[in-house]
Amino acid sequence: MQRLRVRFSRCEEIKYISHLDLMRLWERALRRASIPIAYSEGFTPHPRISLAAPLPIGVTSEGELMDVFLQRRLPLLSFIKAAGDKLPMGVDILEVHEVPPTMPSLQSQVRYTEYLVEVETENGVEEIGSHLSSLLSLKELPWQHKRDTGVRRYDLRALIDDLWLEEKLPSGCIFGMRLRVDNSGAGRPEQVALALGFPDRPRSIHRTRIILAERRL
Repeated sequence: MQRLRVRFSRCEEIKYISHLDLMRLWERALRRASIPIAYSEGFTPHPRISLAAPLPIGVTSEGELMDVFLQRRLPLLSFIKAAGDKLPMGVDILEVHEVPPTMPSLQSQVRYTEYLVEVETENGVEEIGSHLSSLLSLKELPWQHKRDTGVRRYDLRALIDDLWLEEKLPSGCIFGMRLRVDNSGAGRPEQVALALGFPDRPRSIHRTRIILAERRL
């Protein structure tokens, strides 16, 4: 048994596919590449593939993480070449390394996600910085949004770990954010942008990194 951790990108070409469709995309590509995927036991075996954290529709990424369990050992370069040849345009393997099969599930290790968010604004650097600092200085920020199951209310501030100005543009800016992901919920970039006073939907949202819990020996 071999467990591989894959870091990959999701680019503009497929940013509107769902989390489930992305899983199916990977399953199909690995089967076509004749990768010896391990399957779960039981009446309905399924490929032992897991993604770290769902990526919202419309968001690009260069930091997606996926664990793949293999029935037998495979050289990393062989996996990269075989799988990479079967992936569609818009998905690229950036890195692969081996992790112990007995480690906790990938999803349970996720602690933070980082994003770069581009918004439209005429504000200058000082005013943008003031907005970021003001939000970070809050002890709490009551928030709510409608879901299919009803209205969800929570403390948005508790889901924001850090904010920073990445780049000032002629008619906008790009700011970075590190958001919490845990049992209480996951921060959503578009809601943070709205809380910062940017009423229009961001021009773009790009996930740069998924931060996992530190391993303890």
